Amino acid sequence: MGVYLGALLLSTISVWADTSAVPTLPPLPYPRDALAPHISAQTLDFHYGKHHQGYWNNLNRQIAGTPLAALTVEQIVLAVAGKPGQQGVFNNAAQVWNHTFFWSCMKPGGGGKPGGRLLAMIEARFGSFEVFRTAFRDAALEQFGSGWAWLVQVGDRVEIVKTANADTPLAHGQHPLLTCDVWEHAYYLDYQNRRQAFVEAFLDNLVNWDFVAGQLK
Repeated sequence: MGVYLGALLLSTISVWADTSAVPTLPPLPYPRDALAPHISAQTLDFHYGKHHQGYWNNLNRQIAGTPLAALTVEQIVLAVAGKPGQQGVFNNAAQVWNHTFFWSCMKPGGGGKPGGRLLAMIEARFGSFEVFRTAFRDAALEQFGSGWAWLVQVGDRVEIVKTANADTPLAHGQHPLLTCDVWEHAYYLDYQNRRQAFVEAFLDNLVNWDFVAGQLK
């Protein structure tokens, strides 16, 4: 039995329709060339079609015939985080979740700055959106090796955090609002070693602030 997709990311993401367990990864929320020139169709072919698909396939193989197969991906992440002998399942489940969230954090013609409650929370924590932008960019650049930069909600405030490799804020009681994937496969075809250029393109041209604001509790 494959991973149950009925609420793939529980209440966090409603991008994909309610459906029974299927052995295929649901499609991206936009055409594969929609994020160009900031993220090319070739990058999405590899990043989504090879890497994300690979995590999905591995997870389905690992949980086949176990009680985990009846859970959502988020529930699997929470169920196995920190459990002896479950690191492989955690890595693949977390990477499925992280990538699905990442795709939803972007849209064609995105970027700019948010408004409303989200902007007020960012300004309350960082002083201004511009200071937040610099802090988020720097967190993404300072993450050594593979990992993720996140904006999370903790109680009534927002914070910037980094996670290494497959780790996710879900495993640490933090509520994700925004993420940027800084594994090299996320940007190397388009930007080579210029991670800063990728992160700045993400912030200035791709972030779906409506989606991010919609994640607030």
